[in-house]
Amino acid sequence: MTTVSPTLVTLGMPLHTTAISDTAIALLDDRGTVVGWTQAAEQLVGHSTGDVVGRAAELVLPGFAGVPTTSDFVEQCRARNGWSGTTAVRHRDGRVLDVSLRISMLQGLDGTARWLASLADAGALSGEALGESVRGPLLDRAPIGVVIRDPQLRCTWTNDTIAGHDGIPHDRRLGHRLTDTLPTPEAEALQAVMRQVLQSGTTKVHEYRTWLPTSLSRERSFAVSIQCLQGTDGEALGVCAISADAAESRRTRERLAVLNEAGARLGSTLDVMQASQELADLAVPLLADYCAVDLEHSVSFGEGPPVRIGATGKRLPGLRRAGLASIRPGVPESPWMRGELVPVPPGSPLTAVLRAGASRLEPVVDTAAGTWVDVVPSLAHKIRENGIHSIMMVPIRARRALLGVALFARTENPVPFHDVDLLLAEELVGRAAQSLDNARQYAREHTAALALQRHLLPRRLRGGMAVEVASRYLPADVDHSVGGDWFDVIPLSGARVALVVGDVVGHGLHAAATMGRLRTAVHTLADMELPPGELMSHLDDTVQRSGEEDDDLPDQIPTVAGATCLYAVYDPATRRCTMASAGHPPPAIIDPEGRVTYPDLPTGAPLGVGLGDPFECVELELAEGSVLALYTDGLIETRDHDIEEGMHRLGAALSQPGRSLDDLCDIATQTLPDHATCDDVTLLLVRTRSLDPSQVASWTLPGGPSAVWSARDLAARQLKEWGLEDLEDTTKLIVSELVGNAISHGSGPIGLRLVRHQVLTCEVSDANAFAPHPRRARTTDEHGRGLFLVAKLSRRWGSRSTPDGKVIWAEQDLPRIPAPVSAHL
Repeated sequence: MTTVSPTLVTLGMPLHTTAISDTAIALLDDRGTVVGWTQAAEQLVGHSTGDVVGRAAELVLPGFAGVPTTSDFVEQCRARNGWSGTTAVRHRDGRVLDVSLRISMLQGLDGTARWLASLADAGALSGEALGESVRGPLLDRAPIGVVIRDPQLRCTWTNDTIAGHDGIPHDRRLGHRLTDTLPTPEAEALQAVMRQVLQSGTTKVHEYRTWLPTSLSRERSFAVSIQCLQGTDGEALGVCAISADAAESRRTRERLAVLNEAGARLGSTLDVMQASQELADLAVPLLADYCAVDLEHSVSFGEGPPVRIGATGKRLPGLRRAGLASIRPGVPESPWMRGELVPVPPGSPLTAVLRAGASRLEPVVDTAAGTWVDVVPSLAHKIRENGIHSIMMVPIRARRALLGVALFARTENPVPFHDVDLLLAEELVGRAAQSLDNARQYAREHTAALALQRHLLPRRLRGGMAVEVASRYLPADVDHSVGGDWFDVIPLSGARVALVVGDVVGHGLHAAATMGRLRTAVHTLADMELPPGELMSHLDDTVQRSGEEDDDLPDQIPTVAGATCLYAVYDPATRRCTMASAGHPPPAIIDPEGRVTYPDLPTGAPLGVGLGDPFECVELELAEGSVLALYTDGLIETRDHDIEEGMHRLGAALSQPGRSLDDLCDIATQTLPDHATCDDVTLLLVRTRSLDPSQVASWTLPGGPSAVWSARDLAARQLKEWGLEDLEDTTKLIVSELVGNAISHGSGPIGLRLVRHQVLTCEVSDANAFAPHPRRARTTDEHGRGLFLVAKLSRRWGSRSTPDGKVIWAEQDLPRIPAPVSAHL
């Protein structure tokens, strides 16, 4: 015989005991009319028994979670054998409360049905009783036993669960008192408590232990809450006893405690593979003997649009294994290791999960021959060999996107998964989905920023006849994202070349986008042939204006938070290099013998700081074959080493005469410490060249109109000496117009210089600093067409300032040398 030992529960009662004691109870008939009410229900919703009993339940449960009428809801409950979830109830004062609602079907002697509606404040459950990390449905789905007794304490209604608590079948329970079924002192004590509840109308909670006839060796502990059911006039209609398995409640609390811990452990990384492994490690052995986390293929790499739930179409998304854990060493249950693609067997539960985006519970896996298990032979072998007998598949979802699927399986634990396990798995996966979504968003932003930066950086550097060029760009590690480093080699007029390196403060898309804006600005300013110091001043103004525009939009993330830059111009005709810096480290100069120096270059303030100070220039003469190294601070500064040590290390790596620039780039970047750098690394190496004196011809022209004829003759003779007679006519016209323009609008001595490099450059200088501007001549004007003619005859033209005035220049393409014609017999 089943024995019951009741004991009064005092302070320190189990979590589930507290929950059932705070539960409001309403008894409904088979049409949804309230036939019984409790004091706890009145306290929750404010309606007294006289307000509610005899009326439809929709008075306080409007719409029944979307079902239009009470009768429709009752039919839905009948089809599902009950209902549980979160809904809204209307308080008497008009407030709407979020509650955890559970509808349980009860059976009576005559086979008719009643419905027990149990309500609990969802805020209290999720906050005080359960903690912030718990969803109400975890306890809503926990099995509870229900018994309704009349004023004589005879059982009138009961549910199926209670028989599993004490082993008493319906026919022995219905119509009988507890002492009729269990003639024990303990039963007498419980009945005495029920009588107290009837007399006082209050709620009492007890805890008792029982041994079922089928398992006399195992004691089970239950908590029971006894409430008085009241009618229209407040009379006692009987008592309602709700019991819950205390052991199961304890296990639930333990699992919920782990979920609280999971909230702290999950999300510690922005790496999707590591976040997936964290989920698997938490699930084993807490919930499963084996767990595999498979991510949708694009999530692993941060590429491609997210897969929408329910929009997989005919083609299922590809999966890649990202997390594995098992109670057995080596994870023998998995045919695929981390990083490998995972096939989706047709007709498997996984297919349904991917298509619907809903969880799937298989309490007993059908391993018979010919089932979906055999579609993938390696999978079938692992399932049968390791005894996988129960599985759960939970989609990993975030923002209506399908990130992947988590598989939970039991092998050594003989108990199949049930609904409560699935709810716990969904809670765990839901928490992991947040960290995975953050990691996915980070991966997408990092990939986009890296792609943007690589697209904005120069694909091919051209040093012309001025310099030989090589470069390296190493993005920061994945934990710090891409930065705003850039470098450039910009061809200028007269065979000169501009060398640029810069670093935007910060990381990510905004830093990369800002880098693109600054690189474009530098190109524009370089085309204006501005000296380095003046160019830096204009660039500083650009950065400050961008910052001011961002300040006008308070919600806008600042596009520019500051940047450093080094700009240098090298002239191969004079071997002079002029440079200016805006807060950037100085370049390293390695002479042909391998001696390393760092020029004493005024660094100036970083761009965007707004000090307004001019940027000073330094001019150096470089020996032919010197190596100039421009870099960002990521190459010389690390967490554990200061800049001076890094500059010494860089100089030692580059002090190797005779090595190619590519070799020097590799050597310099390989000298970085083994640990990951926290900033991008950029290195631009140039080896200087010089023009042969025979490639440059320059003259000072006499004053007056005769200067034009003199310039034409000098240019023609020089072209004949260079073998460029084909350019004589156009060059004489260009020289005529430029010299004539200098006579008309310039002052001081007039200079003419021809430079033969990759193109033919014609330069005319004078002492007037004002740059020329083309204007459109009218049909009656005799002048004003010279610069338009120069533009038509040359590939490009422009002007630049000099310390003594200005230079107007024009370039022409050199004639192509025809390839030799081979003779054929």
